Amino acid sequence: MSQWKLHIPRCKYRARQFWITTACVLSSGLAGQAATAESYTEIPDTGDRPEWVIAIHGGAGNVGADELPTGRETELRKTLQASLAAGARTLASGGAATLAIEAALKILEDSPIFNAGRGAVLDEHGHARHDASIMRGEDHAAGAVAGSSRIRYPIAAARAVMEQTANVLLHGDGADSFALEAGLEVVEPAYFITAERREQWSRIDAQRSRSSSAQPGRGSAFGTVGAVALDTQGNLAAGTSTGGRSYKRYGRIGDSPIIGAGNYAANESCAVSATGHGEFFMRWTVARDICARVEFAGESLEAAAEALIVDTLLPRKGFGAVIALDPGGKVVFVSTTANLKRGVMSSGTSARVAVFADEDVTAGP
Repeated sequence: MSQWKLHIPRCKYRARQFWITTACVLSSGLAGQAATAESYTEIPDTGDRPEWVIAIHGGAGNVGADELPTGRETELRKTLQASLAAGARTLASGGAATLAIEAALKILEDSPIFNAGRGAVLDEHGHARHDASIMRGEDHAAGAVAGSSRIRYPIAAARAVMEQTANVLLHGDGADSFALEAGLEVVEPAYFITAERREQWSRIDAQRSRSSSAQPGRGSAFGTVGAVALDTQGNLAAGTSTGGRSYKRYGRIGDSPIIGAGNYAANESCAVSATGHGEFFMRWTVARDICARVEFAGESLEAAAEALIVDTLLPRKGFGAVIALDPGGKVVFVSTTANLKRGVMSSGTSARVAVFADEDVTAGP
């Protein structure tokens, strides 16, 4: 069996930011076989002892600027700004971190350009199925839904599961029925399917018809949305919402609704929301392990995130990203994909966003 070794050929430092370019080199008896990938770590300024902080992501992927539809980059940045503003309003008025998470992610779930809510990718049968979770740092309370097909805002349903039931995760028709009972907005399944996602599904379906081994490219695999927040009471929270992998197997559930894998929050350590190849994030319980490294091993937030995303998953071809936030208000973005749609805002800094992994979050024009 081939073994992968991680090499870090160069490091580049800049004020409060740290990028590393890595190459994963195949070490085996077959000469000349190698694969390369890049990782990026960014630590944006959130001010000195911020009263509140929110950071969001709109998914990781390997689509470059020249591959985006005309106007898409501008639309992405505008929607990320709107999401930050919604979460910030809640935090600035003294609202709980979980409420800010929901407010921010509803904006992204409502947008057809993100893989969550309306605009979610379609499974092998051409249906949109949603997964979402939320976790509260002060008492480790959590709620999640998986495989829902009628809940307009899956993140709202996840919060309702957390607050209104003794359960953590509800699935499929059960999740949809609960949302209706809880008074949440429920829509027809067709509401979620956009022309762009239908065309994407048709293209993949045609490829699969010609070859049973054909798989969606990495560019279509990722796009989960998520948020982490610190409120004025000093409490952390994390939330994640997704449509999963494009053309996923019927019934497949990824890491996003799995507490400890795609989502975790604890006041003692950090809050994490993940995006990427979910099977890897589940197998290595990425979100929980990052927080455990901070709490029990005394690692910095960036070192803990890099240990999982760069040192552990990347050599195994587990691509993706995390956003993380600690109790002091430090935010860290770590990605091993070409783009990571993201943003950050705090009580002491303005809203700043970025689309590509190797750019700084900026306020824009």
